[in-house]
Amino acid sequence: MPKSKGKASETIAFLKPYLWPSDRADLKIQVVWALLAMLVGKILTAFTPLTFKWATNALTVHAPQLAHPDWWTMIIGMPLVMVAAYGLVRILFNIFNNIRDAMFAAVGQHAVRGLANRSFVHLHNLSLRFHLQRRTGGLSRVIERGKAGIETIIRLTMMVGIPTIVEFVLTAAIIALQFDLIYVGVVAVTVVVYVWFSIIASNWRISIRKDMNEADSDSMSKAVDSLLNFETVKYFGNEDHESQRYDRATAMYEKAAIKTYTSLAWLNIGQTVIFGIGMLVVMVMSVLEVMNGTKTLGHLVMVNAYMMQLSIPLNFIGTLYREISTGLIDMEAMFKLLDEPQEVTDATDATDLVISDGHVSFKDVIFSYDPDRAILKGVSFDIPAGKTVAVVGPSGAGKSTLSRLLFRFYDVKGGSIEIDGQDIRQVSQASLRKAIGMVPQDTVLFNDTIAYNIGYGKYGASRAEIEHAAEQAQVAGFIATLPKGYDTEVGERGLKLSGGEKQRVAIARTLLKAPPILILDEATSALDTHTEREIQASLDDVSKNRTTLVIAHRLSTVVGADEILVLKDGVIAERGKHADLMRLNGLYHSMWERQRAADAARETLAKVAAEVE
Repeated sequence: MPKSKGKASETIAFLKPYLWPSDRADLKIQVVWALLAMLVGKILTAFTPLTFKWATNALTVHAPQLAHPDWWTMIIGMPLVMVAAYGLVRILFNIFNNIRDAMFAAVGQHAVRGLANRSFVHLHNLSLRFHLQRRTGGLSRVIERGKAGIETIIRLTMMVGIPTIVEFVLTAAIIALQFDLIYVGVVAVTVVVYVWFSIIASNWRISIRKDMNEADSDSMSKAVDSLLNFETVKYFGNEDHESQRYDRATAMYEKAAIKTYTSLAWLNIGQTVIFGIGMLVVMVMSVLEVMNGTKTLGHLVMVNAYMMQLSIPLNFIGTLYREISTGLIDMEAMFKLLDEPQEVTDATDATDLVISDGHVSFKDVIFSYDPDRAILKGVSFDIPAGKTVAVVGPSGAGKSTLSRLLFRFYDVKGGSIEIDGQDIRQVSQASLRKAIGMVPQDTVLFNDTIAYNIGYGKYGASRAEIEHAAEQAQVAGFIATLPKGYDTEVGERGLKLSGGEKQRVAIARTLLKAPPILILDEATSALDTHTEREIQASLDDVSKNRTTLVIAHRLSTVVGADEILVLKDGVIAERGKHADLMRLNGLYHSMWERQRAADAARETLAKVAAEVE
């Protein structure tokens, strides 16, 4: 895989398996046909000015008249035949060029699709740590520009770069045969200076393009971040602030974009001057030969046609270098993503997790997100099969970290986590996550239908299974009141549903998955008291006969747990049933009293508000 150096050779080597796929004989055949069509098309292109020369000479009064012309001289001396040949050749080379493009289209798009899918899969394989540190808007722009860069490099290399080299070689050979080598020398010097200038100027533009890309990513990130937090913006009345923030970002993009287009104008001016001088020299040389009688007027027309014809691929060479350089810049960030190592990987000898009872054990677990700040400091506890263990404690104690470690979003730094005696680091991640269900605090739904979101728990589930899961989660009644029922769109992140409705959909999704192990990560902490009680009843039903780990914020939701762990500063400070912990009169007891006082205050305020109304 090419590193972020962005070398063209590394990129081409990286793209080769996608352009010549070992498992697609049909695409290989299309590549061969595309190359053949390109070769025929370029031969016809090189032949076109010759027919123009013959047609011109046939119309020239001073064309040489032989006493006994051979058949070829007779044919090229017929103006209408030569004009027809000129028109036919032009038609044919355009046809073959389009055949080339059509034949290679499937290959190019296959490569773009393969690389885009590879990037997408790799992103899903990266750690939670990576995604928490990235901005969604910026990441989407990186992928989008990376795909565009891949497509640009493939298209220009195969449809412009190689054909241009072939055309230049054929043109140089014909000019050498029809004229002196000095003509070839002038053309070669023109091409070399033209390409040299294009490279120098394009390299100058690369830094400008980088600045524009960075400004583009920054403005997109700010826009996406602001729109995702639409409600928060409204809560604080910060529309003007967000507008100004976005405007500052787009102003930076505007400045960089102006520099980009200005530098492009100077590049085009330089290329025009260089090629114009080269063409002028060749034309003057040809005119002098015509005046001296050593060449015909047809030769002058032919060399002019060749120079004009050569200007097109030469212009594409400049474009080719600029676009490939730009494509490499755009692909650089995507390659960095592909180079990003997976923090959590399956062991080489990993086996599938085998669930017998669903017994979960945390054994002296040590973990930290940063080396200088320990989160868990030797935590040990068991969740017996079919039992419920709740973890409570102050914010930052490491409660949610336990669920992330059990899911293997991160690997423990010390100790182990076992399920039925199997270290979860020695089993495949797919089999591990298949055995665990999660109802999180913040349920995020896909921007699709309710049926799709419930069915996400079991890919390919029938409509009957989806509806049964909804009934178990006590959300079927609500769905029945909707005009489109299960086909109702929930909106981005499920914003069209209330918090309680989203939680019930999440419960239904988990019920459909039917996992033997369940994690409830503060699943009711964001809900009002009435909704919490209703959802809690559903959660109690879900957790029956399942090994359940409850990460709790409200202590009233874990009173019936088989064991409650009080986590503080990365260690288990207290443990036992609710009654036992209350008798200790320790941390759990003080947390309970504070929450009870807060609940009483809320109820008093609610009564006062009701009386005022």
